[in-house]
Amino acid sequence: MLILLPPSETKRDGGAEGSTLDLTLLGHPELSRPRKAVLASTRRLSRNRATMSTALGLGPQQAFEVDRNRQLSTSPTMPALLRYTGVLYDALDAASLDGPALAFAAEHVVVHSALFGLVAADDPIPAYRLSHNSRLPDLALRSTWRDAVSSVLAGRDGLIVDLRSEAYVQLGPIPSDRHAFFVRVSAEGPDGRVRALNHFNKKGKGLFVRRLVETGIDHSSVESLLDWAAADGIQLTKKGESELELVVY
Repeated sequence: MLILLPPSETKRDGGAEGSTLDLTLLGHPELSRPRKAVLASTRRLSRNRATMSTALGLGPQQAFEVDRNRQLSTSPTMPALLRYTGVLYDALDAASLDGPALAFAAEHVVVHSALFGLVAADDPIPAYRLSHNSRLPDLALRSTWRDAVSSVLAGRDGLIVDLRSEAYVQLGPIPSDRHAFFVRVSAEGPDGRVRALNHFNKKGKGLFVRRLVETGIDHSSVESLLDWAAADGIQLTKKGESELELVVY
C-alpha cells in the first residue's frame, strides 16, 4: 500500500547537526534529473529577493522563506514527515509515533513535493518554500513533474491511497490502470447532513493517516482497507470506481 500526501507550505526549522541536502539519500532516484533542474532554478531565482518573493507570492513578513531557498545546499535536513507542519501534519503528529509506526510510515507514506517530487516519510530534506503554483522563470513545474511522477506511480503495485490536493494530482496523475483511490473528506453536521470540507479536511486526513500507520496493516486492496475502517469506527466508503469518501465529525 502507498499513502500519498500533499506537502505543507509551512516547514519546521532546524535539522540534524552537520547534515546538508544529499539527493542520493532520497528515495525514487529516477527523479534525480527533475529534482536537480527544479533545485537549480529555485537557487537561481533566490539570488534576487524581490523576484523570488513575487514568484512565491510572499509578503514582507515572509522574507525568511526566501532565505530558506537561498540556503538549500547548506541548511540542515530532517525526515520529511517531521519537516512539514500545518493542519494535516499537526494532526498526524509524527514526532509522537512509536518505532513500528514510523517504520511503517517510512515504507508506505510518500509526500508529493513541488521541489523534490515524491519523497518518502524518512527522506532527509531541508526547509524550503515552493508550491505547486510557484512561478519559476525558466521552468514550468507541471511539465517538469507530471510525466516523471506519473511514471514512478505507474511502477507501483498494490493499493494507492491518494490524499493529495487536486492541484498536486495535476503535478503527477496516477495512471488509470493502477489500483488507486482519491480520498475526499466530508463532515457530518448535527443535522445529520454530510457536507464537503475545505481547509479542515486536512485534519481529517492527518488523523486518518496516523491511524493507518499506527495499525500497521499493509492493505493489498480497497476492500481490505474498507473492512479495516469499518471495524475501527472510521466512516470510509467507496464512491464510484476511483474515489473514497472519508466522513469526519
